[in-house]
Amino acid sequence: MNQMLPSILLIIVGFAIGFVVVFVINSLREANTARKIEKMLQNAKKEADSYKRDSILEVKEESHRLKLETEKEIKEKKNELKEQEERILQRENNIDKRDELYQKRESALDEREQKLTERGKQIQEEQNKVDEIKKQQLDILEKVSGYSREKAKEQVMANVKEAMQREIALYMSEQEEEARLTAGAKAREMIVSAMQRYAADIANDQTVTVVTLPSEDMKGRIIGREGRNIRTLEAITGVDLIIDDTPEAVVLSSFDPYRREIARVTLETLIKDGRIHPTRIEEVYDKICKDMKDKTIEYGNNTLFELGITKMAPELIELVGKLHFRTSYGQNALQHSKEVAELAGLLAGEVGEDVNLAKRAGLLHDIGKAIDHEIEGSHVDIGKDLAKKYHEHDTVINAIASHHGDTKATTVISVLVAIADALSASRPGARNDSLENYIQRLTQLEEVGNGIEGVDKTYAMQAGRELRVIVKPEEIDDLKAHQVAREIKEKIEETMKYPGTIKITVVRETRAQEEAK
Repeated sequence: MNQMLPSILLIIVGFAIGFVVVFVINSLREANTARKIEKMLQNAKKEADSYKRDSILEVKEESHRLKLETEKEIKEKKNELKEQEERILQRENNIDKRDELYQKRESALDEREQKLTERGKQIQEEQNKVDEIKKQQLDILEKVSGYSREKAKEQVMANVKEAMQREIALYMSEQEEEARLTAGAKAREMIVSAMQRYAADIANDQTVTVVTLPSEDMKGRIIGREGRNIRTLEAITGVDLIIDDTPEAVVLSSFDPYRREIARVTLETLIKDGRIHPTRIEEVYDKICKDMKDKTIEYGNNTLFELGITKMAPELIELVGKLHFRTSYGQNALQHSKEVAELAGLLAGEVGEDVNLAKRAGLLHDIGKAIDHEIEGSHVDIGKDLAKKYHEHDTVINAIASHHGDTKATTVISVLVAIADALSASRPGARNDSLENYIQRLTQLEEVGNGIEGVDKTYAMQAGRELRVIVKPEEIDDLKAHQVAREIKEKIEETMKYPGTIKITVVRETRAQEEAK
């Protein structure tokens, strides 16, 4: 028993010490936890303050930004209102000026009307005086002659009636005698008239030419960068280039066949060459213009060969070739002349006349049309003068002079040429009046521009809706170019009648060139 007591005491002391140790440890842990919590609270408070400061700064920045934007919008609105106010004031000033101008014009019209009224009264008074003087003179004449007006009128009518009856009787007698003497010639003319039922193919000229392209990519090269190539082509040739969705094709539009042909050959040469730029376009165009004379002579020689005509002056052959580039009411002039020559030759063979001479007269009957736009006068007078100049046969000269009835036909061949001309022109569809009127209007438009001093070339384009005027830069400056445009506009309005509007574009281009050697 005594041995167990120390053990129990030791156990009790151990429990007490353990309790104390546990208590101390728990106390330390609680103190440490409290410090951590306090530290965490302090950190949370600091973070909250930081967030609060950041939020306040963001709100202030946003508020400042909104304020600036609002002020900017207000300033823009004020500027807009100010501009509107200025425009309104300007408009009011213009209206006031226009009103003042109208008032002045109305006053001027009233004054002119008053003057016209007074002038009318004066004219009426003068007319009354003249009537009174005429009446007095008639009364004096009646007293002197012893005839009244009615009696004198009856006497004059009786004399005229008697004279006319004698002339009619004499005319009828002469015509009967002439009919007996010319019965054979009249019979041949009746036979020739019956031959007018002959018909041939219709050949009309159009206002467009289609150029075939090797590929679709060529359209872009023809247009060029920012359209400079197509603008150059249209400016130097005076022809519209229409590039649309038609595959591998470009349409050339112009009322002048000569321009269209030059533009066609120029474009085809550029396509084959492959180099398409403004300088090359001008070089090719100049060369083609020089080559057109040889081509014109070729057309004339081919025509003479087809008709079997020989020994013609070289100048006349060139003029015959030029007819290929002229039209009459939409009918190609050279084709028309060839057809008249063929018909005149056939008719001459039927009536026993010289076939070759008839063909020659038929071919040259419209030769004046080759240069009637260069020389003053009708194509009949021009053609007659040309035939005399190059020593053509008298029958050919008379056929040219008489084919429109301006001069009496002195030979049967002249009559045959007139009949062949009427036959070629009067067949249904052979000619187009509206196309000829359209061409005349465009030609007149170009003449208006060419009549202005300082103008180099004028081209009517876009079916007459645009007039492109190229001026001489050494004579016309930029300011004068605007004056030229206005002068042409006023002249067109005064001298022409046209539907819609016409755009007038004046082009002035200055180039400096030097040649290094």
